[in-house]
Amino acid sequence: MRLFVGLGNPGTKYAHNRHNIGFMAVDEIARRHGFAPWRRRFHGETSEATLDGERVVLLRPTTFMNESGRAVQDAANFFKLGESEITVFQDELELPPGKVRVKVGGGIAGHNGLRSISAHIGNEYRRVRLGIGHPGVKELVHSHVLSDFAKSDRPWVEALCEAVADNAGLLVARRDSTFQNKVHLAMQAKGFFEQEDKA
Repeated sequence: MRLFVGLGNPGTKYAHNRHNIGFMAVDEIARRHGFAPWRRRFHGETSEATLDGERVVLLRPTTFMNESGRAVQDAANFFKLGESEITVFQDELELPPGKVRVKVGGGIAGHNGLRSISAHIGNEYRRVRLGIGHPGVKELVHSHVLSDFAKSDRPWVEALCEAVADNAGLLVARRDSTFQNKVHLAMQAKGFFEQEDKA
């Protein structure tokens, strides 16, 4: 069994924020793979389905970002899951828009959602880091992540969420580098990253 956690802030005010791309990704996984209707529990909302032969529970915490760990801990305890069975989808300032990296453990780089999760369950869970770009100066980070994606961003945001959802079974199978490559190739095929930077 796997727990896929999308990070974001609840409510329509935040729905299109850069900080909410984790919610957007798990929403698209639910849509693409015919997950059950969302239901409220564990300080959040969950949806379940079988993906590539494995039971997967999607979780969107309805606490605010800095309390995300409460929801993750409740769900992990209920399903008796260890850190290695938990995957968190998060916005990542340190990656260019539309890039994806998967890693287990490591630093939290000031991300309040990750800080809360690590405080509640430990640090050795998998993170799917979804690049949103950096505003350039530290003072602008807060407003950057809590602002909506620009209209011009929407094509790559939608393409990224679709590519993540289409290849989510590779995360279930722990084929992280294959997942990264497939998402990258899908983005290239749709006309993003034409100026390949080898990053």
